[in-house]
Amino acid sequence: MINNDRIVPIQEISLLDAYATMLLIGNVSVTKLSATDPATFEQATNSATVLAAEPVKTFDFASTATAGTVYFVPALGYEGFTLAGTATETAGDTVEPNGKALYKAVLASGTVTITKLAL
Repeated sequence: MINNDRIVPIQEISLLDAYATMLLIGNVSVTKLSATDPATFEQATNSATVLAAEPVKTFDFASTATAGTVYFVPALGYEGFTLAGTATETAGDTVEPNGKALYKAVLASGTVTITKLAL
């Protein structure tokens, strides 16, 4: 503990805000991406690096996005990623929809590769 007398409580920040702060400290420049509907996201910008602003149920890379990186927490009802509304090949780690673990999804060459970043 750095200072036992003047503790700054962690409960004043959401888990997603804490993840965003950690990414920025690690020199990962991310932009917040808001959902189009609850837990539903669409990314139309090509080569963007975003952090989903709430747990993700579905994420669609629009036809205009041929590359991109998404940091996300999977919602309990997580369904996965699509490319222009069509299911896309997904490689990498299996997503455990627990509503708290941080993952990174990278779109390249029509494939989404997912990496779990949290324990």
